[in-house]
Formats: sequence, structure tokens, C-alpha cells
Amino acid sequence: MFDERFTSSELDRSRWVPWYLPHWSSRARSTATYEVGGGELRLSIPADQPLWAEGVHETPLRVSGIQSANYSGPVGSTVGGQPFRDGLQVREEQGEFWGVTPIYSDVEITLRGIITPRSMVAFWLAGIETVPELSGEICVMEVFGTAPHEIGMGLHRFRDPHLTEDWGTVTHPLDISDFHAYGVKWRRESLDFTIDGEVVKHIDQAPQYPMQLQIAVFDFPERGGPPHVPELIVSRVTCT
Repeated sequence: MFDERFTSSELDRSRWVPWYLPHWSSRARSTATYEVGGGELRLSIPADQPLWAEGVHETPLRVSGIQSANYSGPVGSTVGGQPFRDGLQVREEQGEFWGVTPIYSDVEITLRGIITPRSMVAFWLAGIETVPELSGEICVMEVFGTAPHEIGMGLHRFRDPHLTEDWGTVTHPLDISDFHAYGVKWRRESLDFTIDGEVVKHIDQAPQYPMQLQIAVFDFPERGGPPHVPELIVSRVTCT
């Protein structure tokens, strides 16, 4: 149970780490560019931010994200959350950090994004993956600049044999550059996804284990386009 409003001038390191899946890259090359204070978390990707998992991820990718847990096996092992291909090996071992790992909760985030066709913003819950089966993902929202009125949400099965893939997009007239609240009401056997308190998607299944929170903005350099610094601004995150 928590209510994060980002009122301090520092990221609360009892809840968050400022890296994106550092075990597949490194903490140095996955550190987010961010500012905290005045009731906002501002994640951005400036032009000089390095590629994430360069030479390992199939396509060039830059990310600024924070997550509420962190864990991996030793270097060379395959034990780590959210592998993006088969046989992926840990490049930098991560110790155990369990900041916020809810289960069967109402989770909501209030955010806005400044993106173009080469960027996206997202908020999702990911299984802690201490074993591969605990790998389901609840995608609360993801929006690409190429389709700003298509809100991706739903359930990704990944390596959880008890889940069935159920992910899609919901068309909504919102302006992603304005603040909106995106949430999920997570129960033992169901998921209800909301935008500004209105249920827009229902799923009759749910993960049965704790999950970590992840907030990130992504840039895809190969898509080209004029220079731009994508941003994700968050004013509140709650778990009740």
C-alpha cells in the first residue's frame, strides 16, 4: 500500500531504482535520465544518452525508466526478469531489491507523455521472475507516437504456463500530452483496466504472484525523424 507523489528532490530509493533491466546491460548504460521534485517525476532521453544493451538487443534502443524491484542470477546465467530473446545471459549481476511488489491490488498511475513517431511511453507490472514461471506481465498502458490514440493494455503470458496471452489496444480520444490516470484493478481471477476511472477492458484471468512496477520512456533511433527529446512526466503512482 503506497501513494507516491514525488514531492522530494530525490528518488525514493526504498521504493525505486533508476535503471531499466540492468542485468541484460549494466547499471551504467541503463541509468535513467530523470528529475524529481515539485510533485513530478520527469523521465527523458537526451540526444547523448547511450543505447541500452548495445550489441545485444536486436535493434537500437534507448530507455529512461525506473522500476520497483531488481534481481538477477550471476553473470553468464539466464536468471533475470524480462529476457527479450531465448538464451539471453546476464551481463551484470544484480542483488535482491524488493521495493514495491504488490499482489491483487488497485494500481494507478497519472502521467503524460511528450513523444513523436520514434518514441513511446509505458507503465506495466512484471513478475519478479525468481523462477521463469513467475514472468507474466500486466501492461497497464503503452502508447506509441505513431498511434497516440491507441492505448496498449492487457496481459502478456511470456513464460507463465498458467496464463493465456490477452493483449490489445483500446482506441481512446485522450491527448497523451495531457495528464490522465491509467490503472488496473487486479483480483485473483480477473483484471479490469481503467482510464480516468472508467473501465475500458476486462480480462478473466490474472497472475498469481507479486509483481514489480516499471515506468519508462523509449526511443527507437532507427526510425529517424527530426531531433527530439521524448519525455514521460508522472505526478502520482498508487497501490491500494
